[in-house]
Amino acid sequence: MRERLAAYQWETLLFAILVCVVIVNIAISPYYLGTDNFGNLFHLSVEKVIIAVVMAFVIINGEIDLSVASVMGFSAAVVAAMHDGGAPFWLAIAVAMLAGAGAGLLQGMCVAFLGLPSLVVTLAGLIGWRGATRILVEDRSIGGFPGWFNDLGQNPLFGRIYLTTIVFVVLIVLAGVLLHKTAFGRGVFVIGNNPEVARFSGLDVRRTKLLLLTASGFVAGVAGIFYAARLGSVRGDLALGFELDIITMVLLGGVSIFGGSGTIVGVGLSILIVLNLRNGLGLANVEANTQTGIIGAILIGSVLLPNLLGRFAGHARRTVARRRSPPDASTREGGDGPLPHPDQRVHETQ
Repeated sequence: MRERLAAYQWETLLFAILVCVVIVNIAISPYYLGTDNFGNLFHLSVEKVIIAVVMAFVIINGEIDLSVASVMGFSAAVVAAMHDGGAPFWLAIAVAMLAGAGAGLLQGMCVAFLGLPSLVVTLAGLIGWRGATRILVEDRSIGGFPGWFNDLGQNPLFGRIYLTTIVFVVLIVLAGVLLHKTAFGRGVFVIGNNPEVARFSGLDVRRTKLLLLTASGFVAGVAGIFYAARLGSVRGDLALGFELDIITMVLLGGVSIFGGSGTIVGVGLSILIVLNLRNGLGLANVEANTQTGIIGAILIGSVLLPNLLGRFAGHARRTVARRRSPPDASTREGGDGPLPHPDQRVHETQ
């Protein structure tokens, strides 16, 4: 009950921050409220938010995946290299999706069965998959994709609604149900809190970790394909640095970096905050490097603030408990100090 109250308070704070960001954006740019701008708000970052939804599961489970942006680039590079080599395009997409899932599976096996820290494994993946991407496309920019593929990422299905936006909405609704309303979701929380307790409770800790990291790789691969469709070409630096925004969205949403707590509602609110913040900074002509610095500062704050608030709340509870606790039974009512030991009283009488 206490954790749910804390989550509700954090979500309320995030909603207040979101309102403030929107108000500031309206004040700094007359174009913010335009329909075209709102359409682009999700469309230009939808690949990140799709991965952020799955990343929430991974971090709640007590792990982390730093390789998602590199896996995005790797899957997109597989599509481009196979298309450039003359392979059927449907086969290139299928292989790219398998490549993303395979990357996640390999990393998941290292974490689940070899017991290696996910931080180290996925950091190695961040470097390794980026290197594989550059090997596949070298220094070229590979494009010339089929028209239907480019339309998939560049043209809305109707109005200002793109396919990727629909995919995100469906994914976050399913994620909310899976995480908060099913036995699997409860298991994710239990494992994130204490893997040993989860193991003795009959939960398959290894399988859960393997499944989540594989899903992270697969979704990152799909996001890379969507990104290639939106850009119309693939380069070796595709999605470089995206992991910063993705992890910020998750941690700002109230998901503990130590695992075991978090909500999809909080992640959804933090996604809106980050997207609106980047959108407002862009409309204000703030440089991309400065935007990245601001997002980095938010990432640090999203880790520090919950811990500081938790310590303050814990100190306050201990103070209240001390004030409410009865006086020590070993102390006299008159305040004359502790009662003497029984052996000492006998000795004095003698």
